Amino acid sequence: MDPFFVKGAQLFLSLSLLIVLHEFGHFIPARLFKIRVEKFFLFFDVKFSLFKKKIGETVYGIGWLPLGGYVKIAGMIDESMDKEAMAQEPKEWEFRSKPAWQRLIVMIGGVTVNIILGFFIYIMIIAYYGNPVVGPEQMPDGIEVSEGFKEYGFRDGDQILAVNGAPYENNLAINRDMMLRDVNTITVAHTDGSEETITIPEDIGTKMFQSGETDALAPLIKPVLDSVVAESAAAKAGLKKGDVLTQINDKSIVSWTDFKARKEEGVTEYAVTYSRDGQLANTTVTLDDDGNFGVYPKANYKSKVVKYSFGESIAKGINHGYWKLHDYVAQFKYVFTKKGASQVGGFGAIAGLFPDTWNWLSFWETTAFISIILAFMNILPIPALDGGHVMFLLYEIITGRKPSDKFLEYAQMIGFFLLIALVLYANGNDIYRWITGS
Repeated sequence: MDPFFVKGAQLFLSLSLLIVLHEFGHFIPARLFKIRVEKFFLFFDVKFSLFKKKIGETVYGIGWLPLGGYVKIAGMIDESMDKEAMAQEPKEWEFRSKPAWQRLIVMIGGVTVNIILGFFIYIMIIAYYGNPVVGPEQMPDGIEVSEGFKEYGFRDGDQILAVNGAPYENNLAINRDMMLRDVNTITVAHTDGSEETITIPEDIGTKMFQSGETDALAPLIKPVLDSVVAESAAAKAGLKKGDVLTQINDKSIVSWTDFKARKEEGVTEYAVTYSRDGQLANTTVTLDDDGNFGVYPKANYKSKVVKYSFGESIAKGINHGYWKLHDYVAQFKYVFTKKGASQVGGFGAIAGLFPDTWNWLSFWETTAFISIILAFMNILPIPALDGGHVMFLLYEIITGRKPSDKFLEYAQMIGFFLLIALVLYANGNDIYRWITGS
């Protein structure tokens, strides 16, 4: 099946699940406090809906505009409010007639469901699938170091032993951790057998982001061919699976990064030296119109899955969820830069989080992450978001004074247009990247 449709189907299912459960987070406490809920919709029903059915006092339905969902709570000032009803005296079953603490619980219900759901999914993933780790034993060739990081003392082939003095179990996450977490020292074992603790600059994340060295410490992949595409330029030149590339155009290569760096714009013919069964040989690779060699490397690293009891999975899942939330919030320091703002994405970027083929593990991992994102974004103190309502309710509870309906209406309107502008900007970035291929 086309990857576009696979990603789209996963995005649709994930968002539908999260939106419905989020809205139930508002619906359930509203009904417990005897507040009338007039509508419960997945997606927005602007002008018309795809499906609707009234059960009791509530109309349940599916809209046609997939930008979210909503519950229409009687007597609440939001984008779905009935202005004529709001002009009348408050009824006992309306949101505005309830105590502030009840209204607060209704408003934080959706975010609460999203954060609990995200943590719950992570717990179940670890309990069922286990936790993959990539330590020195799983990455025997060590790391490949960018030129900038060699200045700090790292060397190609180093093994990462510890971070901030504690054993480190996921070498594939080291770049993320340096950019988003407090990494002060990294202890490595050099290929000569010596160990060294390297001090990391405080502003390392900013340096990595601005320089583009976001993969400064990557797995060292040697130039060993894992596969050669049939009828490709490499196949026609006689290269085979298992060959080790040693030189291209008289320039030595010791890693797959070196191999990619030797390709030059406009050059179609390459003198290649390779080793097969311990014997060196030479060949000439003439590129076809597609400009590709037609070879893939053999990655000499793999993860080890660690299994836990259900009790241990609860602790691990909560810890994993906490760090996912922490890292998401931490990356905003890069978003609020010119370079970071250009990388903001909308639905296309979210769909890109899902794999090209349907994989339940990836689906649930991504759904859990999106659930945590929705929780954080919704609790931001911006009018039109749950956090905006919470902000005004906390003001009312603390001061004993309720903001006027007119003030809340204008705040809601401003917040709504700000959100629309952000949605248009983010999805505009997606469209631009799709058109330009960037």
